[in-house]
Amino acid sequence: MKLLDIYAFEGRNIHSHKPVIEMYVLLNNACSNTRDIPGFKERLVQYLPGIKEHYCSLGRPGGFLERVEEGTMLGHVVEHVALELNTLVDAPVYYGKTRSTNTDGVYQVVFEYKTKQTALFLGRVAVELVDALARGRAFPLDKRLEEARALHSATQLGPSTRAIVEAAQDRDIPVIRLNEGSLFQLGYGKHQRRIQATITDSCSCISVDIAGDKLLAKKLLADSGLPVPLGGVARSEKEALKIADELGCVAIKPAFGNQGKGVTLNLKEKKEIRAAFRLARSYSDLIIVEQFIPGNHYRVLVVGGRVVAAAQRFPASVVGDGRHTIKELIDIANADPRRGEDHEKPLTKIRVDPVVLMVLARLNLTLESVPALGEQIFLRDNANLSTGGYAVDVTDEIHPDNMSLCVRAAQVLGLDVAGIDIVTKHISIPMRSSGGVVIEVNAAPGIRMHLYPSQGKPRNVGAAIVSHLFPEGSKSRIPIVSITGTNGKTTTARLVAHFLNLWGLKVGLTCTDGVYIDNERIVTGDTTGAWSARLVLMDPTVEAAVLETARGGIIKTGLAYDQADVGVITNITGDHLGLDGIGSIEEMAWVKSLVVEAVRDDGHAVLNADDPMSTSVVDRVRCRLIPFSTKEDNLLVRKHIQRGGKAVYIKNGSMVVSEKDKEWTVLSLRDIPFTLQGKAIHNVENALAATAAAVGLGVPAYVMRRGLSSFACNDRLNPGRFNLHAVSNFRVLVDYGHNPAALDSVLSTARQMTPSKLIGVVTTPGDRRDEDIKAVGAVAAKYCDIIILKEDKDLRGRQPGEIARLMAEGVKTAEFPAERVHIVLTEREAMLKGLQIAKKGDLVVVFYEKYQVVMDAIREFTEMVSTGSESALRGSGG
Repeated sequence: MKLLDIYAFEGRNIHSHKPVIEMYVLLNNACSNTRDIPGFKERLVQYLPGIKEHYCSLGRPGGFLERVEEGTMLGHVVEHVALELNTLVDAPVYYGKTRSTNTDGVYQVVFEYKTKQTALFLGRVAVELVDALARGRAFPLDKRLEEARALHSATQLGPSTRAIVEAAQDRDIPVIRLNEGSLFQLGYGKHQRRIQATITDSCSCISVDIAGDKLLAKKLLADSGLPVPLGGVARSEKEALKIADELGCVAIKPAFGNQGKGVTLNLKEKKEIRAAFRLARSYSDLIIVEQFIPGNHYRVLVVGGRVVAAAQRFPASVVGDGRHTIKELIDIANADPRRGEDHEKPLTKIRVDPVVLMVLARLNLTLESVPALGEQIFLRDNANLSTGGYAVDVTDEIHPDNMSLCVRAAQVLGLDVAGIDIVTKHISIPMRSSGGVVIEVNAAPGIRMHLYPSQGKPRNVGAAIVSHLFPEGSKSRIPIVSITGTNGKTTTARLVAHFLNLWGLKVGLTCTDGVYIDNERIVTGDTTGAWSARLVLMDPTVEAAVLETARGGIIKTGLAYDQADVGVITNITGDHLGLDGIGSIEEMAWVKSLVVEAVRDDGHAVLNADDPMSTSVVDRVRCRLIPFSTKEDNLLVRKHIQRGGKAVYIKNGSMVVSEKDKEWTVLSLRDIPFTLQGKAIHNVENALAATAAAVGLGVPAYVMRRGLSSFACNDRLNPGRFNLHAVSNFRVLVDYGHNPAALDSVLSTARQMTPSKLIGVVTTPGDRRDEDIKAVGAVAAKYCDIIILKEDKDLRGRQPGEIARLMAEGVKTAEFPAERVHIVLTEREAMLKGLQIAKKGDLVVVFYEKYQVVMDAIREFTEMVSTGSESALRGSGG
């Protein structure tokens, strides 16, 4: 067995609306079915006992093992093994599927995941384990699981970040993870906010730096009249001892640090002070020596100028049972599943370090001491959760004066989210009257103590942070229109963007020639996948997103957004069949249906009611429907209107919208220039699709009318799509059509433009099926008087001349005169050939691979004509 490829889909995809791993596995045909492998089931259960509970398609526990016993392909086993491995590393998932592909012996395995890096690792482990079981070999599963758990711990979201992300999702605020750590974008476009753990984008870098500099922070707090402990700064043990002599009992900590690292409290003896200084020195060159304040330790969480939670913190401790040593009691405590290695779980494991040994020595104890039954032994003086401590919620006990003091401390340092560490007699008593002090102010406070207190009420502080970033009634989303289909996607997307620009919005547009932000192209190329869509949604200036969403992007990367406001399918034909495992037009419809499935419940799906394959996905639509049609009597449109739905269609030569049982005219086709007064049926359909999308977004009628009347197929608004150029005494039509349906639409319209002769410069991509390439030639022969066959520079796996030969075979089937067929393989030379043989009144239609190559050829020919070049004029028919 061999793993050929593995990929993580992070958003909605063709397999699931949840994140999944997709793997391609090559099986050994001689040993690929479990029924042919003696002892396979027994070895599988021995390694993974939990797999006995898997249901599979039989719908009952043990169903999967029944399938194994009857005989199932090893790819199917990989799926279930991957699911079970995720469960074993505390990341349980349940969705999976396996299917054969068009390649013999290759299986596609898909399974859901929670943590991407862990799941990718476990996918590989699943293949290795099943291969070992099939071969009867031993496998180091425990070692692999240990590696996976470490990876899971390192890459999963910590409790603080997870609480904020989940709170945002609960409020339907979209979330984008910006790195493999804790940096997230909440919201889309201009409404986005960013967090890194509990630091928000409202907090300045200066404020975070001040909070991290404990000396400066303490000075600013003191200068603002807030109570802080007396103390000084030491650069040597001698200086530390001198300060301690003046203060008495002291605390020592690094001037720069966090999470209680290097902090030692309640120091009286010189030996302890020297040891504590050396420990703190490993974290910072400057050491704070300050008065030790006896009392209870509290953390108060301030968010947006108000206290949202408070917890009393206790140092790491163990409780004796009269039998176990302190070391053994620590091991028992660390076995608690709530304790993790770092911050990934509600509690952190207790670690033995010099501070623990010092505290125990002060109590005349060692790790081998056996505490009496019920005796609590505190292992540290500081009460950080990161060093194994625990917390008790006291939010309802905090005195109003203490709340005001903590809010002021956060404001003094300029923090919108802050953890205020205080020591005082009791939080219910005003600190100023009881000798309490502010010990520290944290700019990135961990919030798990409030989420998972060991005692008391959990506080949903993640929701409080989200509410601070997005107050009730504020927006987090921008309008999103996602457009897919076989043909017409780019023109439809550009027209929708044109509408929204005229409506006054800054639009982010992705399409086949690049990414545009507010009409400026910032990326050039075919940008119709998830990467470009994500770019637009991450742009902080974008007020609306129009996303051309191509088949390839959907299959290979899924969707970059969670839900659109409008999903459009322009049409579905047989183009791209045979690629990426899609073998039928029904499967193609299933792929493209994802765009209308991923629409908000109150959004709209726009479907071409004249296209049987587009309407075949109606049952997958869960939002509101807007069908469009070139015929007012279209059955789907009529039924939908009768049910009170919206629709857009052509009636008496005009575009009409029906909504709320009323019809209103948008515009006559005569006044929509790019439809050629309705002759360009494909552009009529594009105009209908874009208008339907605009209706779904609530674009005013006057904006639609203005947009339709001003939109043109030219270099500025719709480059490379049905662009008509006057050259010498003939015309040139430039289009990107590259499949039989597209060529048929463009050439049939070109024929209606009554040229003297129609000259077609034709090509199609090399990765299409032979029959599709031949069909392109047949379509060209149907409409053209002269045909020039060329090839793309990127042959996509074909041999030079092979594509032209197949197209020529298609032309021949139409009994087209051979003398009127020319094969010129390169795009520039083929284009110049068409221009040179054109005569007065002719129309040259060129279907390009590279738009700029064609435009350069037109300019070159024009210059040749203007200079009287004999080679150009020879065929110009002057």
